[in-house]
Amino acid sequence: MQSISLTVTGVAEMGSTEHGTVSAGQDLRLIGPDDLAVPLDCSLHYSCADPYAVRMSLDAGREEPVVWFFSRGLLAAALRVRAGLGDVRAWPSRAPGTAAGTGGCEQILNIELGPPGGCARFQASAVGIREFLHRTYRLVPPGQELGFVDLDAELEELLDGGAA
Repeated sequence: MQSISLTVTGVAEMGSTEHGTVSAGQDLRLIGPDDLAVPLDCSLHYSCADPYAVRMSLDAGREEPVVWFFSRGLLAAALRVRAGLGDVRAWPSRAPGTAAGTGGCEQILNIELGPPGGCARFQASAVGIREFLHRTYRLVPPGQELGFVDLDAELEELLDGGAA
């Protein structure tokens, strides 16, 4: 299967941290076969009600956005080294056309979603992802996530869902 690439062209907007959530909009370009570029809108969302997860929603021109959930810790680790297994993998690199040691070197975060060999590949500004993560850390500091999880409510929801 062929991989599809997406490149972030800039941060569209940053949401507030009110009500225990952080949101950030991203402008994306889908790079398909023969370098065909198709712009997409993306939003990142974090909630202290689900302190381990980041939600990424892609507006792909369908009725409903394409939504992926992945670990906040994976994003943080991937800013430094290759991280993730299975359907979500991420790693840092430099933007095409920029070399180490040059003043115009843009750091990017690559994100692959889907099974190896049949995945969509995204490129995001590492600065934008880092800023988003820092805003989430103001809500829930790293290592403090468990203090924001209501285990009794989670267990009750899990058991109620299993009975249906």
